[in-house]
Amino acid sequence: MAKFVCAVCGYVYEGESLPEDFVCPVCGIGAEFFSEMKSAEREETVFIEVDDDNPSIARDPEKCVYCGNCKSVCRFKQGVYGYYDLQKIKCKSVCIDCGQCTLNCPKLALNYKKDYEKLQKIIDSKQKTIIFQTSPSVRVSLAEAFGGNAGDICTGKLVAMLRALGADYVLDTTFGADMTVMEEANELVQRLKTGKNLPIMTSCCPAWVKFVEIFYPEMIGHLSSTRSPISMQASLIKTYFAKKIRKRPQDIVSVAVTPCTAKKAEIKKFGDVDFVIPVRELADWFKERGLNYQDLAESTYDSFMQTGSGAGVIFGTSGGVTEAVLRTAYFLMTGKDLKALEIKPVRNLDGFVEAEIELAGKKLSLVSVSGTINARKMFDQIKSGKKYDIVEVMACLGGCMAGGGQPINAKLSHEQTRKQRSEALYKLDEESAVRHSYKNPDVIAVYKTFLKGFGSPLLHTTYQDRSEILGEKF
Repeated sequence: MAKFVCAVCGYVYEGESLPEDFVCPVCGIGAEFFSEMKSAEREETVFIEVDDDNPSIARDPEKCVYCGNCKSVCRFKQGVYGYYDLQKIKCKSVCIDCGQCTLNCPKLALNYKKDYEKLQKIIDSKQKTIIFQTSPSVRVSLAEAFGGNAGDICTGKLVAMLRALGADYVLDTTFGADMTVMEEANELVQRLKTGKNLPIMTSCCPAWVKFVEIFYPEMIGHLSSTRSPISMQASLIKTYFAKKIRKRPQDIVSVAVTPCTAKKAEIKKFGDVDFVIPVRELADWFKERGLNYQDLAESTYDSFMQTGSGAGVIFGTSGGVTEAVLRTAYFLMTGKDLKALEIKPVRNLDGFVEAEIELAGKKLSLVSVSGTINARKMFDQIKSGKKYDIVEVMACLGGCMAGGGQPINAKLSHEQTRKQRSEALYKLDEESAVRHSYKNPDVIAVYKTFLKGFGSPLLHTTYQDRSEILGEKF
């Protein structure tokens, strides 16, 4: 007696053969989506499917042990799997590229999509100028991949590592975060003046943006048009910085080192970033080259786009974007510095926190969300009449420092790891000489000599309704 398994829901049909007109009694998928089970397979498909053309995540079925972790994370933490009609999507996977499944796969059957081999060939050719930028939270997680502790600050080693791998220039994406703060704070102030398109919703997390585009396209108008920090910085690398170093944009290879797998998908939208290398991929690449992390002598970022404020650094933890934006929004509204820089009510590692604050005489209602399952809760609140002025969402619980491309810490729980990394980012903010984005000298310079004010097309974007992925609405 043969067994045939449904690729979508795992239903098993037993018989001599599978009828051509058979329809799965569970999900309604036709016979063409069934395959004959091998004797070693379990009698249910408990893993999530990943399409071959997914730019962020790859699945190796040979490594799968059918534990079901990936499907549980996708459904119960990210709110993606199971929130659509399986029959209507016709076995095409629905993925927001967050990579949380990869962090919870015990055998790495799900992992980042490898790009460093292509990048290594370009570096070896010595035909291009290689410019790396590193996201704020990378400096508090990379050490874990080499035996360090969660929250160990390793900025100097990180820069040295990239130079050892062939970087011509290494820049700090904290500069890009400061640019994002500037543009988003200005956007917030303008919306507060007009009362239109409130709440403003953050847009620096590509997995969250894709989540909105697929599941809540009617809310697209609330997303900030501001590009993410890596995209914003990359657009300036191939324009302003290219002129500084006297290189043509086409001769530059722009590489972003991130905590995030979803950035690999995001860069398909823009042509400014050529490669995204998440932290875990960077560590694997470095080890494969036979280089020794402990032997690295610390290095520093290259000048221009080197300076980042404390506000830019805390972008890496949930609540940090709101806190950073409010510091600058206050200045734009009053011309004065916000004295109480630590807006602790919006800090959030558990997934959902609401706060009411007064800013320059205006009472603002805020919500800080991480984990897109909690974004569903937030949207339910809005639909029931709840009014917010500012909505911050990070797709990964705790924010970027817990992103899908981060090292897997075998010593600590996810909660402990998030806590220690987050504390390290806030420490960096507290110790920063500059804690307001608008006081960053590199930011001041680029606005004065190149951008000539807010709103440059280099720094903004648009969004699209992707709900057709789900098939006919049900």
